[in-house]
Amino acid sequence: MTGVSHLVQARLVNDPFSDPGLYLDFRYARRALLFDLGDVAALSARELMRVSDVFVSHAHMDHFAGFDRLLRVCLHRPQPLRLVGPEGFIARVANRLHAYTWNLLGSHSPDFRIQVEEFVDGHLARGAAFRSREQFATRPMPPSEFGPGRVLAEEAFRIEAAELDHGIPSLAFALTEPVRVNVWQGALERLGLAPGPWLGAAKQAARRGLPPETPVPVGEDRTLPLGDLGAEVFRIGPGQKVAYITDTADTPENAARILTLAAGADELFIEAVFLEADRAAGTRTRHLTAARAGTLARAAGARRAVPFHHSARYIDRPDALADEFRAAFAGETGSVADIGRQTGPGEK
Repeated sequence: MTGVSHLVQARLVNDPFSDPGLYLDFRYARRALLFDLGDVAALSARELMRVSDVFVSHAHMDHFAGFDRLLRVCLHRPQPLRLVGPEGFIARVANRLHAYTWNLLGSHSPDFRIQVEEFVDGHLARGAAFRSREQFATRPMPPSEFGPGRVLAEEAFRIEAAELDHGIPSLAFALTEPVRVNVWQGALERLGLAPGPWLGAAKQAARRGLPPETPVPVGEDRTLPLGDLGAEVFRIGPGQKVAYITDTADTPENAARILTLAAGADELFIEAVFLEADRAAGTRTRHLTAARAGTLARAAGARRAVPFHHSARYIDRPDALADEFRAAFAGETGSVADIGRQTGPGEK
């Protein structure tokens, strides 16, 4: 077998001391997603053109300043762009769009469309559309209906959100692939099959759980039963999960929501802003310490955890936060049972 093949490759857009953002690149499709939209200068125009959906935690500058670059790159493409954010997000996107003069856009322009939706109280509550041919006038539209807690749902994956308290609502996100279908390259060769577009359709049929006798086209004038492919070519197992947590106060309520959203994540990207020795700063600004982030990651059962969103006060000690996080994640310090801790009276 060629090894586990992940649906997406997830990587931080910037180094841990720079603007937050996670780029999720689909391995076998010309598509990508973004969790947060801070400075995206590190992403090439080609990478940005692949972005279909952006999920923004909140509209602080370091999480939303990259909107203009993304807009500039995608302005003339035919595919739409969808953005999801917290309450009030539609008005903020409209303000960014209406800050520019669009007199050169009209009926002759590519009809680039932006769809914006707000996640409020556990569901997508409202939406709006903006079209370049209309110079991005705001047009209210019904929100998507993906079910409670979900901001996107497709056959191969879903994305769930949770509202965290950062003094304002701050959204956390998790991508979940319910079923992973990997291909055994050796079996393809043994059966005389060449990789091609048919594999995507066959994987889709396997994810749907179609009957074993379902015929699957595998080449010109050749079909095989889905059951034969399942037995010989596919390896089916639990899918990939990637979670993204940032800008959250250290409260029992937030901790409970983080643990539910990130439970069993293959990769958990979580903010680690201050050292535990500077917990008072974290309490004041409603951010996690590295030790608490590591403890939460361990309690969530994450297989791999990546800390980011480091405070610049530690720029001369670049490993301090990562070291504290790793120790907590490994269970070397603190207590996982301390997961619902309250801030102490001296930490207000």
